[in-house]
Amino acid sequence: MRKSLKILPVFLMLFLVGCDHMTHTEQNVLGGAAIGAVGGALIGRNVGGAAIGAGVGALGGYIYDRSVYGDYY
Repeated sequence: MRKSLKILPVFLMLFLVGCDHMTHTEQNVLGGAAIGAVGGALIGRNVGGAAIGAGVGALGGYIYDRSVYGDYY
């Protein structure tokens, strides 16, 4: 437990720094996947729910980005 609490800030820092040079499409897809994974984990209460939620969230983030920035067909 203590070891994971020490590693958590490192992962958060890498996550924030890693998003610096992303396009708006990549940011929206990643944000949708993260929100979907959390939502799927809370609803499904297992890893399968998180994976399905991440996939649906990533697709939703992509569709949102394409509709906002005018590239949606």
